[in-house]
Amino acid sequence: MSVLPKEYALEDRTVGRILAIAAAQMGDKPLVIDVDGDAISYREMDSQANRMARGLAAFGVHHQEPVAFMLNDTIDLTALFCGLARRGAVEVPINLAYRGPFLSRIINDSCAKVLVVDAQFLERLAAIAPELESLERCVIYPRRPDQVPAAIAERFELFDFSTLSADDDSPFDGGPSYSDMIGIMYTSGTTGTSKGVMVSHAHAYRYGNNVGSNHGVVETDNYYTAGLPLFHIAGQWGVVYASMMTGATVILRRGYRNEYFWSDIATHGGTVVFMLGAIANFIWQQAPRDNDIDTPLAKVGMYPVIPEHEAFAKRFGVQVASGYGSTENPGPCRHALGLPFPTNQCVGLIKDTVDCKILDENDVECAPGVVGEICVRPHNAWEIMMGYWRQPEATLKAFRNLWFHSGDAGFIDKQQRLYFVDRVTDSMRRRGENISSMEVEDIINQHADVLECAVFPVWADESEQDVMVTITPQPDTRFDPVALTRFCNERMPYFMVPRYVDVVDSIPKTPTGKTQKYALREQGITDTTWDRVAAGVKLER
Repeated sequence: MSVLPKEYALEDRTVGRILAIAAAQMGDKPLVIDVDGDAISYREMDSQANRMARGLAAFGVHHQEPVAFMLNDTIDLTALFCGLARRGAVEVPINLAYRGPFLSRIINDSCAKVLVVDAQFLERLAAIAPELESLERCVIYPRRPDQVPAAIAERFELFDFSTLSADDDSPFDGGPSYSDMIGIMYTSGTTGTSKGVMVSHAHAYRYGNNVGSNHGVVETDNYYTAGLPLFHIAGQWGVVYASMMTGATVILRRGYRNEYFWSDIATHGGTVVFMLGAIANFIWQQAPRDNDIDTPLAKVGMYPVIPEHEAFAKRFGVQVASGYGSTENPGPCRHALGLPFPTNQCVGLIKDTVDCKILDENDVECAPGVVGEICVRPHNAWEIMMGYWRQPEATLKAFRNLWFHSGDAGFIDKQQRLYFVDRVTDSMRRRGENISSMEVEDIINQHADVLECAVFPVWADESEQDVMVTITPQPDTRFDPVALTRFCNERMPYFMVPRYVDVVDSIPKTPTGKTQKYALREQGITDTTWDRVAAGVKLER
């Protein structure tokens, strides 16, 4: 039986407190094992968090001050996450694919004065340095290189990563409350450009606790990240924090590759995995082997479940769990390990700690089985986002009529099971990344040969969306989709670059001039559609 609680006391629901409690019980047991060889115990992580919290305070980082970071997944990053949380600072993780206006916007919007950045991203930072408004100091990981771009050296104070770690590892006092912010997590939200979600410690706790309990994580488990990045809530909270709460061990892998999956599971005894539907599909499509079932893996959290989930579970000897949630909302339902799925859209039973309703466009509750917007209201305070950072109007809209509006379409059946159908808005989701069509369109419309465009999701296979753009070119222009791809790749994260391009004479519109994206989605891929993957055009990542 676990020595750690299934539910922590309200006053203990901060990363710093839970780490201290877990370290006292787990001691020298590994908290994180890096597949490349490094490892850190619970006791060592607790010590590192104290050093980091003291170092951050001495560095001048104040309680509830935003601190941005753009770092590869390492044990040092987990220590920074724990140290920031124990200090009571506010983390601002940056997607490693961001560059250009996407990168400058996040840094500026967060108001961060300090950026912790891997040396490999300095050229990207130099390219946007003149646009940065509040940034003052750059902490370079692992240390300042001999040659730093002049655009950075002349504008910011530069420090080595070691500057943030103090010599004193005694317990750090004066940390945050469960109601304080732990992070500003940027997501495309439901509409428009990326918004910063203000997340409290209690909210992060609930997300991690939900995922850990849904996946059946216990202290004897080795929990594999499968390459989920730690700048994302799934990797950071769904795996690392959930492991910390339960006394499990994290197996840390940077980036997903098919050829690593089963070897990592075998080498490190992986028993649980947080698996995107796209990864499940990749694994399922591998040629069957006689010993597919002979692995330590027993528990799979799959988001979303693939159509072959029952055969997948039988072939690999695992139980499958799933669920539903977002950065804004830790999730109103639970589909526990091994329970049957009525359909692939079912994401679980509504929990008794959350109110969940399906509301129509007038916020009137829909009847069972009728599709509307998924709206939630947790029973416990602070277990949903505090709001959108510096966007009060968007916050009010999301919480109108005292319900959080998810922007997702779904329905609830008579057995109180929730079904996810689609996005209500023009946002889309590709391999775990939320994408705003508006942001992609804004970049594509800057191309000299584009008159107008419309970006929308299409289903590349049964479990994964991909990005498609329909373009009306400038008059008398011979449009080149390869050139457009390179243009996009230089200006946006790789996962936003459209895979499919259709060139048309005109884009369908309403009488008031609004693009009819539903018509484009229904039409989808046509005989005239150009496919980047089929054309063999590679992206820079």
